[in-house]
Amino acid sequence: MSLIFATLRRYNADLLLLGVALVWGSSYLATKVLTVHASVFAILASRFLIAGVVMILIWFLQRRRTEGDRLGRRGLVVAVVVGCTQALILSLETWGVSLTSATNAGLIISMTIVFTPVMESVWLRRWLPRPYFIAATVAVVGVALLVSGAGWHAPSLGDLLMLAAAVIRSVHVTALGRLTEGHHYSSVSITLVQTLVCAVLFVALDIPGLSSALTTFTGADWLIVIYLAVACTVFAFLVQLWAVRRTSAARVSLLLGTEPIWAVVIGVSLGGEALGWLGFVGAALIIAGSYRAQAIETRFRGGKSSPVVAAL
Repeated sequence: MSLIFATLRRYNADLLLLGVALVWGSSYLATKVLTVHASVFAILASRFLIAGVVMILIWFLQRRRTEGDRLGRRGLVVAVVVGCTQALILSLETWGVSLTSATNAGLIISMTIVFTPVMESVWLRRWLPRPYFIAATVAVVGVALLVSGAGWHAPSLGDLLMLAAAVIRSVHVTALGRLTEGHHYSSVSITLVQTLVCAVLFVALDIPGLSSALTTFTGADWLIVIYLAVACTVFAFLVQLWAVRRTSAARVSLLLGTEPIWAVVIGVSLGGEALGWLGFVGAALIIAGSYRAQAIETRFRGGKSSPVVAAL
């Protein structure tokens, strides 16, 4: 028994990170279920209002234990700006998942792993090696096969929205990394401000829809909203914050990179979604190309991978 507990203590960071990847992978199906009962902004508003309350409590608890946890004027501006871009990304993702399958959404958004290093290379003017772009091309071909479904056809609007979200998220993550570089901002404070900005924007964009959702959501709907707010938002952030200080960034990215695998497993097994043979080939190419690209980037940057990307 002592050996079991010793092993769990040794690998608890890995297990928790896999847990984050699992809840992120499940978030697409959970969100898709809610889009049947409420508008996009009503769903996001209810989710971030709950997440905002939880983050305020966490911020107060952390502030009591840590002195000097102030963002300052510049930090506050940065947090508000990235909060606005985060709101745009979440809007695109939620609209996208309402118009495509949860499986497609989870796989296509994982292209952020490929796009982000390219954005960083443009910013830093330091290009990645040729094998990276070969791996990235494999992943892009995988997306083309995935959206083709049972035969060749134009991608759906939902697929295109998810692809746009992946591109904008890569810009968002790169900008966040560069804007906070050299500044010791509290991650909890940055996330708190982002969460509150998202909550305010989503509420303002659809007050009637939110009011309707508050009165029509069933108990099951509220459980899903709470799951998205607490597990997929607050829990995921806190685990990343804790785990990245106990393991390497490359290992964190590798474990969280299993998210699209969970999205496929959950979408097919629980959501009853189906992938044709082209879809399965595309899914395999996306996962393989993304992992290969991530490994090449990690070696090229001396063991440091791109910032961890939050999912839906």
